[in-house]
Amino acid sequence: MLHHILASIPYEILAAPNDELKTDQLADWLRQIFGPLFLVIVSIVAIFFLFTREITRFVQFILLAIGIGVVFYVPNIIETTAKAIATALGVNVS
Repeated sequence: MLHHILASIPYEILAAPNDELKTDQLADWLRQIFGPLFLVIVSIVAIFFLFTREITRFVQFILLAIGIGVVFYVPNIIETTAKAIATALGVNVS
């Protein structure tokens, strides 16, 4: 049975990894994974705060969620921030 499972896996997955580090699509990949997860967590916590009638904590949480949401949903902010941090650390960014 294991042989059948391994035979059905595409060659690209079983192939040896490329030694080059490619981060071109890293930000998009992170957005695709963490964006929807972020929305689910925000929704659950916001509903909890509303049902427990903790309005002050709810407002604080929503402001924090908006700040974090900007990182996930504003185009090129991750790349711009990463370049700014690299430049501040003295790394040559080209």
